[in-house]
Amino acid sequence: MSKAFTKETDAEPEDEREDAPVSEPGGKNYITPQGLRRLQDEFRKLFREERPKVVEVVHWAAGNGDRSENGDYIYGKKRLREIDRRIRFLSKRMEIAEVVDPTRQTRKDQVFFGATVTYANERGDERTITILGIDEANIEQGEVSWVSPIARALLKAREGDVVELRTPNGIEPIEVIEIRYPAPG
Repeated sequence: MSKAFTKETDAEPEDEREDAPVSEPGGKNYITPQGLRRLQDEFRKLFREERPKVVEVVHWAAGNGDRSENGDYIYGKKRLREIDRRIRFLSKRMEIAEVVDPTRQTRKDQVFFGATVTYANERGDERTITILGIDEANIEQGEVSWVSPIARALLKAREGDVVELRTPNGIEPIEVIEIRYPAPG
């Protein structure tokens, strides 16, 4: 059956990106130099390597005749849309990126972007996190986004300060134990 008689469409809604981080109002996208490099590397790999390979497969499959039952063509076109969507996304994120190098921080006694902070809750449980950009945060590695509730609570605090962390269960006081910034390298 022709696609003209079905509700299927080649375009996928832009709103349904699962990898779309929330951006701060005003469009700030703070990122470390290493984080920007990772975005650029992914962009280059998709644009220069993966996309040309998929285009080649789709072109070859299109030349094989009937496209309606041609798996290489159908799945190739789908993968091409995914790659193009990711390329657009990365391009927009890099366009609004503001690179902040934590190694150049002069006020190392306060928590700012790029700081590695050890804090304790009122039960004495200690945790260490690093405050990074939206695109580079990875909670499994102890990296949180600068717009996360924990980062917002800790920003501008000093060692020994007790700050209020807003959680779903209410306000939890946490104490800043240590603040570190990466050594210049």
